[in-house]
Amino acid sequence: MREHGSRNSAPYRRSLYPPREPTAQLALEVSGGHRLYVEQSGRADGVPVVVLHGGPGGGCSPAMRRFFDPQHYRSILFDQRGCGRSTPHASVQNNTTHDLIEDIERIREHLGIDRWYVFGGSWGATLALLYAQAHPARVRGLILRGVFLMTTPELDWFYNGGVARFWPEEWERFTGLIPEDERHDMIAAYRRRLFGEDRAEQVRYARAWAAWESNLAALESYGRSSGGSGEYARAFSRIENHYFSNRGWIREGQILAEVGQLKGIPGYIVQGRYDMVCPPIGAWSLHQAWPDSELRSIRTAGHALSEPGITAELVAVMEELKEVEHTNA
Repeated sequence: MREHGSRNSAPYRRSLYPPREPTAQLALEVSGGHRLYVEQSGRADGVPVVVLHGGPGGGCSPAMRRFFDPQHYRSILFDQRGCGRSTPHASVQNNTTHDLIEDIERIREHLGIDRWYVFGGSWGATLALLYAQAHPARVRGLILRGVFLMTTPELDWFYNGGVARFWPEEWERFTGLIPEDERHDMIAAYRRRLFGEDRAEQVRYARAWAAWESNLAALESYGRSSGGSGEYARAFSRIENHYFSNRGWIREGQILAEVGQLKGIPGYIVQGRYDMVCPPIGAWSLHQAWPDSELRSIRTAGHALSEPGITAELVAVMEELKEVEHTNA
């Protein structure tokens, strides 16, 4: 069992690669009437890595391309069902964890990839773990950030008052839109409004839901988020609430219970010490149960992918893996 403490320096590149445009884009038809936006960048014959964005419902961003050396990696980004440039927008019909796992396999097969690295943070880490447990032979390694195991204690921490002890003013804003007699279950209370008949009300509550998470994601916040544009917030919040209301369609504790499926798959876990969205106990528990993993705790970081320490360590991991691939070639 390997563990790294706080990381302040490494003999690898630690800054993002320059911005670049995709080398290929496509709209991929999948089951249930959904169409996924999929893009590729880097070398066409490079080492493949698929990027799983957070949320659920967050969508991929151009910055996600910049973690990978375009002269070495073939990076594949896609918007999961209902969000970003995938359609139908904000739809939760035929949109479950099991559908997303099938979608990842559909993308892999369509692109003719045998095995790839899986890179994901927050919900993307959840999905990466579940995909790897379902299809271990297809995974070269997992690169995870801000681990979320889709458990009741994690959801209670964030939506039923745990983190409110650190952010009482933000909690007051989040709960203030809900009548007191409904505040014992904030996920259910918001669900009633996010899926109500009034579209303007949907957007209002969607922006409040998205702002609650956004404002707690970074260790240093440079201004209060409004939750983003109405259309982005509506897709993000409806899909995320839909998944959390259904506990991800997995059994309580399933990921740790089935960690044996990851045997032989190397894992690199990058975790902010002050992550208020996904507390470090999740990453620690996963690392303790998974002998092939490394845990890299970033002392001065929270949850967000954009945190400087998180960014630097993830880039360093991908640089290290270039050497691993060269050694194994």
